[in-house]
This record gives sequence, structure tokens and C-alpha cells, in this order.
Amino acid sequence: MRSVRGWSSRRNREERGWLRGAPPPRWVRVLPVLLLVGVTAATLITPHANDLGFLLGAIPPLAVLSYGPLATAVLGGLVVMVLHLPATHLNRPGNTDLLTIVFVALLSVFVSFVRSRRDAQLDTERAIGQAVQRAVMPPLPERVGRVGCAGFYRAAQDGTLVGGDFFEVREGPYGVRAVMGDVQGHGLTAVATVVSLLGAFREAVLDQPDLESVASRMDRRLAVDSAGVRHAELFATAVLLEFTVDARTVRVVGCGHPAPVLLHADQAREVTVAAAAPLGLGLVDADPPKEVTVPLEPGDRLLLASDGVWEARDASDAFYPLAERLTAFADTPSGELAGAVWADIGQLRYEVRDDATLLVLTPQPPVT
Repeated sequence: MRSVRGWSSRRNREERGWLRGAPPPRWVRVLPVLLLVGVTAATLITPHANDLGFLLGAIPPLAVLSYGPLATAVLGGLVVMVLHLPATHLNRPGNTDLLTIVFVALLSVFVSFVRSRRDAQLDTERAIGQAVQRAVMPPLPERVGRVGCAGFYRAAQDGTLVGGDFFEVREGPYGVRAVMGDVQGHGLTAVATVVSLLGAFREAVLDQPDLESVASRMDRRLAVDSAGVRHAELFATAVLLEFTVDARTVRVVGCGHPAPVLLHADQAREVTVAAAAPLGLGLVDADPPKEVTVPLEPGDRLLLASDGVWEARDASDAFYPLAERLTAFADTPSGELAGAVWADIGQLRYEVRDDATLLVLTPQPPVT
């Protein structure tokens, strides 16, 4: 459990950093100070360095990139003070030069003030966006019933936490049920569809007796949403799982989505799932997806991945071999497995072109 909490805390730190925005490189922050110290020291040592005085005019604009209005004003004031020190041999600036530097310093303070206000507004807007997106897909609990859970999500659209992928794990009267899906498109435009599908799944978990009925409810939800919309073409792929109460068996239904990968000891294989149409096309009731039952043994794990992971490509345009690579992570704790796969994709330089989602489910049957 410590590994799950550790991965979650790292994820939270990353998201808090995203809200603040990427800080400027350290060398950008220290450059104004280094210029001030370097030019001042050089002009104190030798009068022949007075030609470097023009560099002082660049300090206030550089300070705007990293500092607030107060620090920018202080650096601008230090520049003017250095120009009036006799020991620096720069104490004879022309009136025009001095006025130019003072004007640049004052303008830099104003720009820094505007930037600080803008950054504060962006932080507020991003915090609101994060709260909304967290409401759409809240963090997974460490355990649902007898099933351990660990999820990983990276949206393809920069600056968003939720895109076109979704997953959920819920416990109901018929056992623990899980879903992973991918709606048409990605980014914020797909969030409304994700909300509809997750709502339909959470409701169906409570009152539908089998996975086929759950898929039918989600299919109907998309059909209703797209009714009356010209050229809507609204659809989603999904894979649904249902663990029995004792977690010794899992039933799987696929609707156009990649099948789960079963990790048994140091082996990994894709679960064979009957092909079925994606949700939203109105074909689920006409041709219901076929349920597949998979027996589970102690220590087995199931990994679900979205197209963004399966279709990651390397320089030769080859797909990422997920099932093959998983054998290298047989000893990786379940809470760290999704993060390890994502790190492996990056280390092998595979390009991810879509939302990347991973869900690790660890059934824990009772000890006999």
C-alpha cells in the first residue's frame, strides 16, 4: 500500500506544479543578478571596462521574466545606483542615457506587475478547471472490494487533466465492476461525453444484472446524446470487467477497445475478447457483445491500457509492445506498475500521439 500512496503523492505534486506553471530556468533567474555583480566588479577593477556599462540596461527587462514588481524595482534601483558610483567609472552617463535606463526600469516594473496579475488569474482559472475535471473523474481508491486499483492518466492536450479517455471502478450488488473507454476525439471537447458515459456506468453498476446490460445502458446514453445532432458520429470504445465476490473470476466484455493484459507470474498475455461494435452506434442491443470468463489465481493482475499506449510509435513507426514489455516488470508492485510502463515508453523514445491511460487491477481472493 505504501507504494500506491507514494505514486499518488508524486502524481499530486506534479499536478500542483502544473497549476503554478513551469518556473523559468534557474539561469534565467540568476542572470540579472550575475550581470549586475559582474559589470560592477569589472568596472571597479579597471576603468577600461566602462564599455560594459550598456549591459546594465538589460537587467530590468531580464528581471521581468522571473521576478515580481518589487524585486524588479529593486534591481532597477541598483542599476541606477551603480551608474552614480564614482568607483565604477560609470558616473558620467549622459542625460539621455540615464533617462532611458530609468524609463526602461519603470516600464519593466509595470510589465512585471501586469504579468503577476495575469499569472494569479491563470492560477485561479486552472484551479477551477482542476476542480471540475477532478469531479468528472476523481482519483481511484486504493482498493474497491477485493480489488486493488492503481490508475495513470496523461491527456494528449497540454494543460488539461482529462481528455477523451476514462476509467472507473465501482462495487455493486453484482460484484466489483470496472470500465476503461476512449471517446471520439480528445481534449476538453470530449469531456462532456466522458461525463455522460461515466454517469451511465455508475448508475448501471447498481441495477444491471450483467455486463452486457451495462454496455447497453452506456450505448443508449451516447445514442440519446447524439440524437437530433446532425453528423454527430458520437461513439466510444470501451472494455468492461466484473469480478466475482470472491475475486477468483473476472468476466470481460469488449466494445471495440483493446483487451486487458493478464499478468501471471512472469508471463503476460492479452485476454481473448470477442469483437463487438463501439458504443454509440446503436448496435449493442442488435448484436450484444459476448462475455468472456477468465479464471484468476492468487497474484494475478490485469492491466488495461488505452490506444495512446498501445499505439505509441518509435522512430521506425513500430507500435509499443505492451504485453512483451510487461514481462520485465513482473516484480514491480502494482501501485508502481502503471508508472513504470509510462517511464519505459519514454526511455525507449516511443511517441505518444493520444491520451495515455493505464489501469492496474489486482484481485485478492480470500486465503483458503
